[in-house]
Amino acid sequence: MHPPPPLSDKPLAPGLYIVATPIGNLRDITLRALDILNSADLVAAEDTRVAAKLLSAYDIKAKVRRYDDHSDEAARGEILARLAAGERIALISDAGTPLISDPGFRLVAAAAAQGHDIFAAPGPSAALAALAVSGLATDRFLFAGFPPPKSQARRTAFEDLANVRATLIFYESGPRLADSLNDMSDMFGDRPGVVARELTKLHETIVRGRLGELSDRFRGAPPKGEIVVLVGAGQDEVALEADVDQALQTALTRLSPSEAAAEIAKAFGLRRKDLYRRALLLRPPQPETE
Repeated sequence: MHPPPPLSDKPLAPGLYIVATPIGNLRDITLRALDILNSADLVAAEDTRVAAKLLSAYDIKAKVRRYDDHSDEAARGEILARLAAGERIALISDAGTPLISDPGFRLVAAAAAQGHDIFAAPGPSAALAALAVSGLATDRFLFAGFPPPKSQARRTAFEDLANVRATLIFYESGPRLADSLNDMSDMFGDRPGVVARELTKLHETIVRGRLGELSDRFRGAPPKGEIVVLVGAGQDEVALEADVDQALQTALTRLSPSEAAAEIAKAFGLRRKDLYRRALLLRPPQPETE
C-alpha cells in the first residue's frame, strides 16, 4: 500500500509534530499523519518495532529512533539538536495520541522551552473514543490515567476524585479490573459505569452498568486487551439532605448502620463511606448495658 499524494505542495515546516496513530484498526490514520510521517527527517517512536509495522503498512521509509520519557538525556538532547538544526521530527507512541498516558511530555516541554515550533496532528485516542460511545455525559470529563495498582492507594485516589462533577475516564488492566471497579463503587457510590475494551479492534466490547454490577461481572474472568473505564459524573444536587436522612432512618429500622449505608448509597448514587458516618449519627439511641 502506497501513501496517498500530499494534500499540499508546501514542504513540511521545521518543528516537532505530535502525530496520533491508530489504536487498533490501521485504517484509522489521517492523510495528514501519513504526509508528516512520509516527509519527516526522523520519527521518534515509543517502540521502533511497533512503529515499523505501521510504517510498513503504508510503505513509508522513514528514519526511526526509539524515544520515550525513560530515555536518557542524550536521546532527548539529540532530538532537540535536530530541531535546532531545522529538521522535521515526528513523535508517535505505540497507539493513539502521544502524551495521553504515553511518552512525550518531557520532550514537548523541553522543545517549547527552547522556542521550537510544535504542531499537533490529531487523530485516534482511546479515551475520547470510549467517551463518545459510552452514553455518559460528554460536556465535562476528566482523564485520570491509570489508577494506582494497590487498593489502599487506589481508594485514596478515588476519594480525591469523588466530588468532581465530570465523567471520569481511566485506563485499567484486565487482572485489576474487577478490584478497581469495586473500589470505585465504594468510593464514588454505585454510579453508572462503562467498560470499553479493544476499541476499533475485532473483539471490541462495550459493557454498561452500575459500578458494583460491573465489578461482579468481571470477577473471576478478567478480560484481555486494552481497557478504558468510564464513571458517570457526580451530580450537583444528587439529593436533598433531608431526603437522604429520611431514607437512612427508615433503613435503620431494619438494618445495621453499615447495611443501611450500603443500601442508600446504591439508591442515591452516594458514597457508602459518607453515609455510614451519617447513619451512626441518625441511628436510634442504643439501650445501655449493665
